[in-house]
Amino acid sequence: FPSIGLIWADAGYANQVDNRLLAWAYETLRLTVEIVRRPEGAKGFQVLPRRWVVERTFGWLVRNRRLARDYERLTGNSETMVKIAMIRLMATRLAGQSARWSNRPATRSA
Repeated sequence: FPSIGLIWADAGYANQVDNRLLAWAYETLRLTVEIVRRPEGAKGFQVLPRRWVVERTFGWLVRNRRLARDYERLTGNSETMVKIAMIRLMATRLAGQSARWSNRPATRSA
């Protein structure tokens, strides 16, 4: 994906990321990895920048029954199901339709 240049990583990965990994990502893949951290002195829940994008995407994916649980044995199958779910979402939006997430027929209220 040559159009990707920046990757945001959760602060939970901060202890696992060192300068060697950051240098490798930049030199090999031309990617900048940025750790999203909580502000100094923050207490309790606080919305972090760009974190909502990840949570929203997870919400879209979980609407697909096959992705609601870890049913797949192979990671390649899981990856394919994620791609199918996002293709379905994009196609629905491009067609200008609202997404229906079940096989039940749409009901009209009287």
